[in-house]
Amino acid sequence: MCGIAGWIDWQVDISKQQAVLQDMAQTLIPRGPDSEGIWTSTHAGFAHRRLIVIDPEGGVQPMTRTHAGETYTIVYNGELYNTDDLRKELIARGHRFQTTSDTEVLLVSYIEWGPECLKYLNGIYAFAIWAHHTKSVFLARDRLGVKPLFYTQQGTSFIFASEIKALLAHPAIKPEITQEGLGEIFGLGPARTPGIGVFHNIFELLPASCLLYTRYNMKIKSYWALESHEHPDDLETTIATIRHLLGDSIKRQLVADVPVCTLLSGGIDSSAISAFAAQAFKEKGYGPLHTFSIDYVDNDIHFHPNEFQPNPDAPWAKRVSEYLGTIHHNVYFDTPHLIDSLQAALRARDLPGMTDVDGSLYLFCGEIKKEATVALSGECADELFGGYPWFHREEALTATIFPWARNLKEKMQFFSSDLLSQIDLEDYTKMRYQEALDEVPHLKGENTKDARIREMFYLNLTRWMPTLLDRKDRMSMAVGLEVRVPFCDHRLVEYMWNVPWSMKTYGGREKGILRQALHGLLPDDVLMRRKSPYPKTHNPSYLAAVCKKTLQILDDNTSPILPFINVRAVKEFAALDLASIHMPWFGQLMNVPQFFAYLIQLDHWMREYKVIVK
Repeated sequence: MCGIAGWIDWQVDISKQQAVLQDMAQTLIPRGPDSEGIWTSTHAGFAHRRLIVIDPEGGVQPMTRTHAGETYTIVYNGELYNTDDLRKELIARGHRFQTTSDTEVLLVSYIEWGPECLKYLNGIYAFAIWAHHTKSVFLARDRLGVKPLFYTQQGTSFIFASEIKALLAHPAIKPEITQEGLGEIFGLGPARTPGIGVFHNIFELLPASCLLYTRYNMKIKSYWALESHEHPDDLETTIATIRHLLGDSIKRQLVADVPVCTLLSGGIDSSAISAFAAQAFKEKGYGPLHTFSIDYVDNDIHFHPNEFQPNPDAPWAKRVSEYLGTIHHNVYFDTPHLIDSLQAALRARDLPGMTDVDGSLYLFCGEIKKEATVALSGECADELFGGYPWFHREEALTATIFPWARNLKEKMQFFSSDLLSQIDLEDYTKMRYQEALDEVPHLKGENTKDARIREMFYLNLTRWMPTLLDRKDRMSMAVGLEVRVPFCDHRLVEYMWNVPWSMKTYGGREKGILRQALHGLLPDDVLMRRKSPYPKTHNPSYLAAVCKKTLQILDDNTSPILPFINVRAVKEFAALDLASIHMPWFGQLMNVPQFFAYLIQLDHWMREYKVIVK
């Protein structure tokens, strides 16, 4: 994995602007701590920061190749999981390779097929290719949006980068936000509308999209989309297909020239990945698989089951590790670690995020990095198989707003009248919700209930999952750890999209069909365990610490968040018995402590990024 950046300008000699590209690359060092590469021509320049995973000598970027008298240069962030298949096909078509890197395979794929190469790729990627003969740049992003890519146009300049911070390192780009940005931060945050970069005139290239920029215009198009049709397979075939697709995805994603491990919570998703991985390690004679889990000091004392977290992970992670014979690592963090991580997590994400949930993942990835460079994780399983509570609850299915943000009004009471007069947050979120519904590829003749379930799956895959993928990419890459997500394999996503709800809930259980597909691979009690999300701290010291810090910010008359906050309401709320208050204002994990932490991150963000509200 890597960090990429680039600058195209028809009226500036980019070859004399290497210092700017180096400034942009500097912000991406955590993504690519191993080496840096800069390439420039008269009107184009690329910067690359590399995390070495495959072919240390041959995968150097930016990479340039010439074929049939035409020259191309690439910068690329990601991994191709069908590299060997593509290389064989391209060799059969007359191409020759100088390295074993997937970067060269990707570049030669573009040389051979042009933009159509995207149909052949299985992987996670964001890349840019400059065609020297046509003076054009081609950008693309993977189908599910696992790898990030942002861009902007500033006057005659077209500028792109893996992360927003790299764009802001360019002198032409200002950290400004408008009403739209306010709507994203205060209405949808920590989620974000796909395509919106929050900062004014900064955009995200959408998943499954490509962009061609020339002297004359910019064209963006989608190259892949979910298609609705009747599911053709019976139950037995469906179960077998799921097991095959998932197993193949996991085994493909174990390829690396560096140590590989898995994240293991003891839930069905991470346990499945660990089981397939452990099996592959044994077959290849690699030795035991290393697995990692996270927990918090004194959680065994303070944990109380609730509707979202029915039981702690630790005993289950131990159970699965012992069953699979892995070398397991338990990583623990305490409240001071979580408080300290809030600013680092914000810096990694460039925006206020999931607070201690982000921060703990950042710290967790840092510990994993000491032992491995690649890790496999279970993101996307709940989105594919219907594991979240809002798939199963009537109040969520009938809501007219994103089900993970149904408590917007509770949150709004803490915002200032000035902010609420600038933008109607309810209208803004409902507008974004309706935009998502309007995109759903409905199945003709589907009954009302199944049509609504299809909408819920679409909302989760395109609006909720990106929040988690952003989180996993930024927190892991901020410490130079590459995290792969086998459930995001587009073949599995395409297949599961049309599996009917009655099959997905086989046996009357959430993710019932996945449990059946994994039968015999894991112990029955693990297969039947109720879903439990990523663990958070339950230590009351964390709530006390973030509450105290928030009140300090509100008493600081230099705080940039004061114009947006109803200070009196927050202080009155902080004086209550907070331990007894349940206010899940975002998703399953963001409750009262995370609300205070979000305000802390918002203050850090506006100060550190010098945010200007237009």
